[in-house]
Parts: sequence; structure tokens; C-alpha cells
Amino acid sequence: MDKDDKDEKPPVKTATFGATMKAVFWSFFGVRKRRDYEHDAANLNPIHVIVGGLIGVALFIGILVVVVRMVVAKS
Repeated sequence: MDKDDKDEKPPVKTATFGATMKAVFWSFFGVRKRRDYEHDAANLNPIHVIVGGLIGVALFIGILVVVVRMVVAKS
């Protein structure tokens, strides 16, 4: 076994887009364990986080618009 073999770290596995969406979903509620946060910070792709955040915001705004239209229509 070479000396260089000991210094090599295993490749870091990046999270899937689904795992990123799950992390973004829980971050909207502000509920995240420190262990999960550290795992996400090490494995999430920043582009996936941005896209997931934009999707989450669009869904949130869409839900608010639907709720407001339902309330206004009943008035």
C-alpha cells in the first residue's frame, strides 16, 4: 500500500434534486436538525438549491393567490 493511498478521501456524493427539494421544503419551515444541515451543506449542489428555492417560492405565491381569490370570491 502506497503512502498516497492513505491520504485519499472517498469521493463526496452529491445529493439528488429530490433530496435538495426536501431540504428546501424543510428550510421554508425553519425546521432542520444540525446534523442534517451539516450533511446538506456538504452535499447539496448550489444550483439545485437555487432552482429548488425558486420553485418553492413560486408554489408559495401560487397557493397564496388561490387562497386570496377564494376568500374574495366568497365576500
